[in-house]
Amino acid sequence: MLGLRLRSFASFPAGVSPVSLRCAPEKRFTDPVHPLRFHGRYPYSAITRRPDYAWPKSRRLAVYVGLNLEHFAFGAGLGATIGPKNPEPDVLNYSWRDYGNRVGVWRCLELFSQLGIRVGALVNTSLYDYCPEVVDAFVKRGDELIGHGHTNSERQGEMSEASERALLKYCQERILKESGLKVQGWLSPWISESFVTPDLLQETGYSYTLNWCHDDQPVEMKTRNGTLWSVPYPQELNDVPAIIGRQMDARDFAELIVDNFDEMLEQSRAQPLVMGIALHPYIVGQPYRLRHLRRALQHIVKEKRVWLATPGAIVKWVAETPGSDTSFFG
Repeated sequence: MLGLRLRSFASFPAGVSPVSLRCAPEKRFTDPVHPLRFHGRYPYSAITRRPDYAWPKSRRLAVYVGLNLEHFAFGAGLGATIGPKNPEPDVLNYSWRDYGNRVGVWRCLELFSQLGIRVGALVNTSLYDYCPEVVDAFVKRGDELIGHGHTNSERQGEMSEASERALLKYCQERILKESGLKVQGWLSPWISESFVTPDLLQETGYSYTLNWCHDDQPVEMKTRNGTLWSVPYPQELNDVPAIIGRQMDARDFAELIVDNFDEMLEQSRAQPLVMGIALHPYIVGQPYRLRHLRRALQHIVKEKRVWLATPGAIVKWVAETPGSDTSFFG
């Protein structure tokens, strides 16, 4: 087995116990210095002190594109904004997001096909009710479908455990029914988790999560009934925090992708790494942004030393490929 495997929790800091994997800790500390609450999902591991391995064909850097396919409620709920939030119905921001499903996603598909890039499509299942042909286009290309909730108008972390379990099962079953594919991965809408989300993912049959951005390698996480892989999903190479949050223009975002790629390619000489690129069609599907994205992706695909992958392919490789000693945790 490759990747950052979970063997034991022997390397947790002395005196620090993981929090309950079922609910939030309720104990209140009165001492001014006390052990910090800890999630209990994985212990610390320095990336420079791990066993070495390689991706297929001895590649050292795995790169994937995660394209978020999202649908939003009209006149209610959450959603990214391009302008000031208006009283509902917020037509300006709703229609800007809807551009992604009507125009932007098709421009992105054209670009990915031109460059020969398979992607991980993160799917809101409400798309099957609104524009099923969007999801069908990715299935026909052989892209990976990844669960991404029913809509990004809602936060998963605010649900009860029973409701959250039902959501995970519904999305899995709906994608199987509509697209004939059994999804293995999950990204929560708004990266919103409850204290039991990893447990529920494992218990409902998912094999990996994209919610945690704590590493540059796949990491095996502990749940209350087994283990769950965590695949690196970027919050820096992500058009929502970069372009919407930090107001970065399209040219600079493309340079961010190129610079990150070049640096990680150098770093991967020392250890195998994963670089994800998180995109949304209503943002990068705008013509002037797509022009700069094209340049960044062309820079990546011409490099023969990388593995252009999907998150599911990365998990399959680390979970099934025999490797050297991978006992990271004692």
